Amino acid sequence: MDSERRQTDNTSGDRNGGWNLKQYVVIALVVFITFCCCILFFFMIYRYNGFADFWKKLTTILQPIIMGLVLAYLLNPVMKFLERHLMKLLEPRMKSKTKAKKMSRGVAIAGAWVFLGGIVVLLIAAIVPSIIQSIQGIATGLPSEVKNIMDWSDEFFKGDSEIVGVINDVLQKASDAVQKFLENDLLAQVQVYLTSIASGVIYTLKFLLNLVVGIIVSIYVLASQETFAGQAKKIIYAMFKPVRANVIVETVRKSNEIFGGFISGKLLDSAIIGILAYVVLTIMRMPDTILLAVIIGVTNIIPFFGPFIGAIPSFLIVVLQNPLQGVYFLIFIFILQQIDGNIIGPKILGDSTGLSSFWVVFAILVFGGLWGFPGMLLGVPLMAVIYYVAQKLVSYFLRKRGLVDDTGSYIHLMRIDKRTNELVYEEKTEKGTEEKIEESPEK
Repeated sequence: MDSERRQTDNTSGDRNGGWNLKQYVVIALVVFITFCCCILFFFMIYRYNGFADFWKKLTTILQPIIMGLVLAYLLNPVMKFLERHLMKLLEPRMKSKTKAKKMSRGVAIAGAWVFLGGIVVLLIAAIVPSIIQSIQGIATGLPSEVKNIMDWSDEFFKGDSEIVGVINDVLQKASDAVQKFLENDLLAQVQVYLTSIASGVIYTLKFLLNLVVGIIVSIYVLASQETFAGQAKKIIYAMFKPVRANVIVETVRKSNEIFGGFISGKLLDSAIIGILAYVVLTIMRMPDTILLAVIIGVTNIIPFFGPFIGAIPSFLIVVLQNPLQGVYFLIFIFILQQIDGNIIGPKILGDSTGLSSFWVVFAILVFGGLWGFPGMLLGVPLMAVIYYVAQKLVSYFLRKRGLVDDTGSYIHLMRIDKRTNELVYEEKTEKGTEEKIEESPEK
């Protein structure tokens, strides 16, 4: 009788809404997890400084690992290129394909590091003397250069005393301020830095040690990248069902494609722009051509704002030595950026990010404000990954509801019919009245 009564109670419970012990446990567990997440979120906000210090300490500890991963990621395209050509050369000449692959991989890793070291040495050899010479030249010749600008403005405005007086007054004040900064502040600070090098020896040695460890880590990563990729996929498929694991693997693959294509393409584009700027500036007999070309090439790595960031200091370097050449330099920069934005950049980068101009500017401003220069450089591909994931999620939920995922179908949409699930639009007829038209457009 008791068992029949319990069965009757359970049946009546199911009829009254299906409430049973299992559902109560699930609801209680969800409430408990939500409550814990709220407490954790509040604690993170309340103890933000503690979390920030912990994160800073963690990144300091992992600095050599992070450096090694970044170096390996940057050198991977160069290594792959060298390995591919070395395999074609060594495979026919060696009996074992495995040995040929190992030798090709080792030589390719060494070649990639030689390539990077050569670039660093060349840049240091080209930039450092040019920077020192430019600072010394500006500091010693600034008064005469400002006088030349005043004479040129006087001649250009043909004796208009009021305009010339304002320009000369502004230039004189700016000259005095710059010269004071260069002679007193900058040189004094340099002396302070030089005298305090001893106190920074420990930090420098620690950085060099982390760099050496990072180089070793990058070599291991480059040598065994296929094994690491296989282990990561094995863990993902062990933790998630194949449906979700496939999505994770595909998202990581797409993210790597976006980041790799953008970074390698942007570096190649900036190198071409820097070389082209050096050649043209040399032909135009501009001062400090190497320094100007390096500034233009390096700042060109930053999307959208890079050309403006590089043009301002470059223009100041030129105009202080020759005002007329400064005007020619601005014209050249404008033409160069048009060539880069419309010809060179699209040919190299293509549509590697898939972002509109608005999202590019948004990514640079947001991530640049958060992380500075690295954020301005990596913000665009990171935003492209976020945009890709959001697009996939939106398309998935729309298809799940039986709706089209084409953006154009929603531009003039007024509503969706609840019964037929069709998209409803409004169009104006020739008489000026509004007529509702129901249709389900194709993708």
